[in-house]
Amino acid sequence: MIHRRTALILGVAGMLIALALLAVLVATLSTDSVRNFDATVRLGIHRWASPTLTALAEGITVLGSVGFLGLAFAIAVAGFLIAGWRPSAIVLAWTMAGAIVLENAMKYAVHRPRPDPFFGAEPESYSFPSGHALLSLCFYCMLAQLFAERTRSLVARATIWTTAALLIAAIGFSRIYLGVHYPTDVIGGYLAAAMWVSAAASIRTWSCSRRQPTGGTRSRAGEHDTPP
Repeated sequence: MIHRRTALILGVAGMLIALALLAVLVATLSTDSVRNFDATVRLGIHRWASPTLTALAEGITVLGSVGFLGLAFAIAVAGFLIAGWRPSAIVLAWTMAGAIVLENAMKYAVHRPRPDPFFGAEPESYSFPSGHALLSLCFYCMLAQLFAERTRSLVARATIWTTAALLIAAIGFSRIYLGVHYPTDVIGGYLAAAMWVSAAASIRTWSCSRRQPTGGTRSRAGEHDTPP
C-alpha cells in the first residue's frame, strides 16, 4: 500500500512539473530568446550533416511516425491479448488515444508554422509540438513500463528502459536534424508526453489500489494488476 501511495505521489508530481514547464514554454515561444535558441541549435546540428547521417536520421524518424507506431501498436495489443494481458492492452490503447488527442489539440491551439526543412518536404501539419516526439515517448515509455514490470531482473529492467530512452531521444534528434521541427517543438512534445504518461500511470495506480487495497495479486490470466 505504501508503494502504491508513493508511486501515485510521484506520478502526480511528475504530471504537474511537466505541465508547468510546458506552460512556460508555450508562453515564451514567440520571444527572442526562444527564437535564438532554436536557430542556434538547428544550425549547430546542421553543421554536422552528411549523407550517412541524413540516411540514418531518415530511417530513425520513421520509428516515430504515425504509420509505424500504428502498426507497432496493433502488434503490441494483439500480442498482449494473445498472452492474456488484457489490462496491458487496455492501458496502452487509452494512453495512445489520449496522446493523439493531446497532440492535435495542442497543434491547433498553438498554430506554430513549420521551419524551413533541411531535408525532405515540409509536413503539412503545424509545428508545435512534435508529434513524433510526443507519440514516441508515450508509446515506447508505456511499452517499456508494461514489459519492465514483468521481470525481476534489474539488468533486464535497466536494458528495457535504456533502450526506450535512447530510441525516444534519437527520434527527437532526427526531427531537428532533418529540419522539420524547431528544437522547442521536440522539447514541447516530450513535456506534453511526460505529462500525459505521468497522468496515465497515476490513474492506473489509483485504479489498481481501489480494486485491490490489500496488495497486488495476479489475475487468472496472469496479468499484473498493480505496477511494480
